[in-house]
Amino acid sequence: MLITAGPLRFAQRHGLQVGRNLYRTVMASSPASPRAQKVEGDISAVFTSLRPDDPANVFPPRFAEMKRAMWNDGLAQSWKEVLEALEVETARIAEQGQAIIPQIPMKHIRRGLSPEEIASIRDAGCVVVKGAVSKEEAISWKQDIQKYVAANPGQVKGFPADNIQVFELYNTQSQIRARTHPNILETQRVLLSLWHDRSGEVRLDTPISYFDRLRIRFAGDAKFALGPHVDGGSIERWEDPTYRSCFHNILAGGSGWKAHDPYDAAPRVHAIQDLYSAPSQCSIFRPWQGWTAMSSTGPGEGTLRVLPMLSLATAYWMLRPFFRARDPASPSLKWEDWNELDLDGTGFSGCGLGTGLELNEATHPHLRLDKTMVSMPRVEPGDQVYWHCDMIHAVEGYRGGKEDSSVMYIPAVPLTLGNAQYLRDQRSNFLAGFPAPDFPGGPGESTFVGRATVEDVHPGGRCAVGFEKFETAEDGSKLFGEANRILAF
Repeated sequence: MLITAGPLRFAQRHGLQVGRNLYRTVMASSPASPRAQKVEGDISAVFTSLRPDDPANVFPPRFAEMKRAMWNDGLAQSWKEVLEALEVETARIAEQGQAIIPQIPMKHIRRGLSPEEIASIRDAGCVVVKGAVSKEEAISWKQDIQKYVAANPGQVKGFPADNIQVFELYNTQSQIRARTHPNILETQRVLLSLWHDRSGEVRLDTPISYFDRLRIRFAGDAKFALGPHVDGGSIERWEDPTYRSCFHNILAGGSGWKAHDPYDAAPRVHAIQDLYSAPSQCSIFRPWQGWTAMSSTGPGEGTLRVLPMLSLATAYWMLRPFFRARDPASPSLKWEDWNELDLDGTGFSGCGLGTGLELNEATHPHLRLDKTMVSMPRVEPGDQVYWHCDMIHAVEGYRGGKEDSSVMYIPAVPLTLGNAQYLRDQRSNFLAGFPAPDFPGGPGESTFVGRATVEDVHPGGRCAVGFEKFETAEDGSKLFGEANRILAF
């Protein structure tokens, strides 16, 4: 599928500064060349828990060799310390529950977060931002999406196919308005500032837009039962050397796991998260996944669940593939019953080839997920929720209540050169009405009535979606200029 001259006429019609270079970029970054479209499908492609009838992933022998190559004797001490720490921390989370999850008013985002607020967000790895958008505006976004779906009968895809709850929609007017809303971009700017970078290859002060799906989950739904998982690939964290370096302190052995810094951006810039080019697998540096609520949703109503224990949980699931229980039938979780080495097996607990990292009480019992997964407190239309890219999260298995549970997935993503290349291709797909590059391919919304145009972009958000060049940085950084060249400005 190639983009024709249509996008050029589209861009010119809406007042874009389109020269020959930009047109060439739009053409070259079509889904067919050079970035191939992902296969068609829906969100279930990346989650084995949504495809229970599929055969299990079987890893080839090279993964056992990889595991042995990573092993060092100090990891045995790391494992012992992590299991001992989990006994204390899981009990604390089970006792405190929702009280651990920070809730920050939008006015605090505008004034600047206090040291206490920053610490609470970093420790928990997630945050609820209250009142970013007015309830009326957020509700109108959902209503416009519903009208859009009704205006294009029989064309909308999603999961489950017989009663869609997670929609393969990326180019609705509501989504582009929300992604470029000044309050949402300001929230992202503040949350990105909680990371740090020593490489000079990341602009944490410059959020860009990563187009993702939306969800309208109806009362009574039990099919979108997405269990505990971590986004950003799975086996890639061990297999890709650069991605693995993000966890070098954990894999160093001894007490090195305590020095793990989940907010260090530098090693993540060039990490490969999608070695198997699976649909719905994020390929760029996305520090915070997130959504913006379009309905009132609380615990028991199909909301997000998280494990608010970022660093310790990460240390556990990174070390878990190296160890197994001495007696699989024993319920004991004590270190002395879980210190048998597993260096000959090819498996990496919860991982797949081209899937997310999925966890449960059988594969990762020490996390006590039945007691430690915490549902988000009640959110209202216009509230935002963000969680760290390494955070274990899930969706409640049953949508209780009487109304729908509706969100637009809008993460916080900084400018890097790799992210700028993705932004260029995403822009091309937007102009043509195709799905965003990381997501299931096909014609998408290219023939839909009423899809978004550049006119729906908030004037202050044009840089974030690739329709206005980045201004020269006062600190002398050349990244903006290089990104502008990628975007053909």
